[in-house]
Amino acid sequence: MEQVWLKNYDKGVPHSVDYPQKPLFHFLEEAAEKYPDKACTIFKGAKVSYKEMNEITDALAGALVDLGVKKGDRVGVFMPNTPQFVMAYYAVLKAGGVVVASNPLYTASEIAHQANDAGIEVMLVMSNFYETIQSARDKTKLKTVIVTNLKETLPALTRVLFTLAVEKKGGHRIEGGLAEGDIWMQDLLAKYTPADRPRLEIGPDDPCLFQYSGGTTGVPKGAVALHRNIVANSLQISSWMTDLEEGKEVVLMGIPLFHVYGMVAGMNFGFANGATLVMVPNPRDLKDVLENISKYKASIFPGVPTLYNAINNHPDVLAGKYDLSSIKACISGSAALMRETKDKFEELTGGKVFEGYGLSEAPTATHCNPFDGANKTGSIGMPLPDVDCRIVSLDDGETEMAIGEIGEIVLQGPQVMHGYHNMPTETANSLREWNGETWLYTGDIARMDDEGYFYIVDRKKELIKPGGFQVWPREVEEAISDHPKVLEVGVAGIPDPYRGETVKAWVVVKEGETLTKDEIRDFAKEKLAKYKVPSHVEFRDELPKTTVGKILRRELVRQHKEAGE
Repeated sequence: MEQVWLKNYDKGVPHSVDYPQKPLFHFLEEAAEKYPDKACTIFKGAKVSYKEMNEITDALAGALVDLGVKKGDRVGVFMPNTPQFVMAYYAVLKAGGVVVASNPLYTASEIAHQANDAGIEVMLVMSNFYETIQSARDKTKLKTVIVTNLKETLPALTRVLFTLAVEKKGGHRIEGGLAEGDIWMQDLLAKYTPADRPRLEIGPDDPCLFQYSGGTTGVPKGAVALHRNIVANSLQISSWMTDLEEGKEVVLMGIPLFHVYGMVAGMNFGFANGATLVMVPNPRDLKDVLENISKYKASIFPGVPTLYNAINNHPDVLAGKYDLSSIKACISGSAALMRETKDKFEELTGGKVFEGYGLSEAPTATHCNPFDGANKTGSIGMPLPDVDCRIVSLDDGETEMAIGEIGEIVLQGPQVMHGYHNMPTETANSLREWNGETWLYTGDIARMDDEGYFYIVDRKKELIKPGGFQVWPREVEEAISDHPKVLEVGVAGIPDPYRGETVKAWVVVKEGETLTKDEIRDFAKEKLAKYKVPSHVEFRDELPKTTVGKILRRELVRQHKEAGE
């Protein structure tokens, strides 16, 4: 099939990109040469320049090698969005290691599973999570834990106040000291210099990242990305944004860095353009988000719809207390972007919000709506440069569907993963031969229109089948979210003795508003076929979400079953 989307690219977006055959950390090294004194990161007002960040990661890489890290070894990083995450990430890569970044909200058992699956022996950890690591330790092969305290990258005065008022209360102080063999990052940085960095042969085809995905749908799988995969995706995203000013952009880093979305579309994209990263450890702290945007004039703000929606409805934003006019581009991902959210955020900021799509297996973006061209409601946009995409039959996985027909998204591109770690069957299910070439089968159901815009219908595994009909949760969510009093909604299938399965909606109502179950159903009936209208409606104060704001439908179903409803 012809790649019809190429005709609708914004002016200046290339059909193909020239990718340097270099390891991922060359972005940091290049930026340090071009912009040595420019702020690489800003955290609570403290700045680390590109020159400093490059030298710190060189020194830390030398320390890691001395601690036994060899080329290809997996090294854990267990931190929120702080300068130390950046330090750890690039030091691991420069030491020839493979980054395994874990969600700081993980429990000891989740950490143990990941550490054992990846074979982690060395891990870099923020001090307030050290106890969690210690709890998991006897179930793993961890030998060395390198610990850093949040205050180490704070401004001097803030550091004093943190030590007095927050450190012990917030669990940042490690009572009794570190376990034998563990070490403070600041002690390593005092001992090692940039000259201690090993000069290893690290190339574009070497692995650089294990990104675990699929935790809500089964056993988490470690998607293995090579250096060239992330180099490519960072430059694909850059090429899509036609008004980037190299060396001048400021990226608001509210999306977690342990997730490929924040890691690639935020950090690595930022470094590829010599941008400053403004670190926000907790995006739910809207005051911190808004103050950082206003103070540092953030221009690029990758985020999720729930975050944009929260800003839209924040009373201080509505009262005009924050200047958000510096924002010019926001790629929205991880969940469906509703038109009302997009329009209101653009009205408030003057910037543009465009929905994209990606996955851990192609870290991270494969599609995006254009910056200047039409942003179609409900669309994830068009494939990025060098991405080929098709819709194939849900029945046989091979027959290519006609324009407008629903099927599974399969794609090719330079960012597609190498495979899953130690999971040959899962790898074979995802990376399949089709028409004589290898394609990534995403598990997402979609359609394409005649201009090359794609529309996600839903996840293959989350299809609801009431009485044999097919209902896609996203379609019902979009219909209900149009109600002016609805803030958020999640939809999933629950067991039903008569139909086998039926549709349930969990609804969060906007503050100060009231709604009844019948009002929700009546509103849905105007937009949906009868069998798609929720049989059950439950009102909630909030919905369970991943750290990047994706509503956990399976968790809602689990809670429903536990309640015995």
